[in-house]
Amino acid sequence: MHFHTLKNKQHSHDFAVIHEHGEARTRQVFALTIVTMVIEIVAGIAFGSMALLADGWHMGTHSAAFAITIFAYSYARKHAGDERFSFGTGKVTVLGGFASAVALAVVALVMVVESIERMVHPLDIHFNEAIFVAILGLIVNLASAWLLSSHSDTGHTHHHGDHNLKAAYFHVLADALTSVLAIIALLTGKVFGWIWMDALMGIVGAVIIMRWAYGLLLETSSILLDGSATQSQRTAIRSIIEADADNRVSDLHVWKVSASHFAVILSLVTHNPKSPEYYKALLQDISELSHISVEVLTCEDKTCKSG
Repeated sequence: MHFHTLKNKQHSHDFAVIHEHGEARTRQVFALTIVTMVIEIVAGIAFGSMALLADGWHMGTHSAAFAITIFAYSYARKHAGDERFSFGTGKVTVLGGFASAVALAVVALVMVVESIERMVHPLDIHFNEAIFVAILGLIVNLASAWLLSSHSDTGHTHHHGDHNLKAAYFHVLADALTSVLAIIALLTGKVFGWIWMDALMGIVGAVIIMRWAYGLLLETSSILLDGSATQSQRTAIRSIIEADADNRVSDLHVWKVSASHFAVILSLVTHNPKSPEYYKALLQDISELSHISVEVLTCEDKTCKSG
């Protein structure tokens, strides 16, 4: 029997996705969001716009989410290589993304409650002033989205494989969406007298934001709970090993150790055992497999069976 747990004896176990550029951009967006939040909340109260006030509180929750994002980056970077983390700090930024997704969901629920209340008890709205502030908020949101989605030298967006940054990007998109809906609501209210549109747009925005939050929760929770690879990925690994000689895979575990890295533990039985390095080399074309452990068992029977 052979047992081997590393691609080489000294290879790194840190699979964290840490983008210093993304972290710096997130800090810039955090500052912009704080300033805009204060302006919109004050203006929403002063001018009587539910859509504008919801957008302001919405941005306030996003400010907290950005703080979580920045903390996750900082913690992951400071503890990279820490032996207390078996596979590095890759899941710290995923956890940040999960927390931000929860914040998104909370924002959506609060927006629904506030909008329904405003439908029942409408207030007078100072349309011209509120529209001006909503447009200002949209400009800030679009600038923030541009900061977070700018491309790296390799041509890939910085939130590729980074759920922490992806969550921050979704928060900015949600802010931009609520600003657009606030502008629509205020314009229709001003032109046609449809005061109810102000509250209705708050509900529409909440539904869309909740959908984003749900998708992000599914992605991040799967990683945090050591979600397995897809059936097609598992089948591919098994097929490659069993296509060589008379090998039979007797045990196979494949799970995510970060947003874009998988770990594999597999046991195989064969009449012609080779070194673990040989079998790991068979899987080298599957780029997602960052950590491979192989156990080789010699088959004593005429026919080796999986199991």
